[in-house]
Amino acid sequence: MIGVIDTDGDCAEWTFPAEPGAVRTARTAVRGQLHGWDLDCVADLAALLVSELVTNALRYATGPIGVRLVRPVGAHDSLLVEVSDPLPDPPRERVARPEDESGRGLQLLAGSSRRWGTRPGASGKTVWFELAVPG
Repeated sequence: MIGVIDTDGDCAEWTFPAEPGAVRTARTAVRGQLHGWDLDCVADLAALLVSELVTNALRYATGPIGVRLVRPVGAHDSLLVEVSDPLPDPPRERVARPEDESGRGLQLLAGSSRRWGTRPGASGKTVWFELAVPG
């Protein structure tokens, strides 16, 4: 069951259970919200990167996964995307070998976003990234 926290105004937030369907549901929610904000130009990339982060949360953490979007306002020309989970350990970027089937998510995030990072939370961590929005 998806928990919609808020999708009005300049911020949209959801919580997803730590279940395999969470990746697809999060991707759909992000695309839908960005379409509603007329930000189709970054919707596919944002959905892809959210998929990677939600997949990591499913693989390494248990408990609910939060996704939050903050729409660019005024002169701020970046979409802020945050994915939170209850595991306090920050993700580790690693170099995947050509034959590896995983391990490229954070490389993809680093190469595709304007900037990204992590921050500790009251009960876990948040991985965030910014995507440039054409003016």
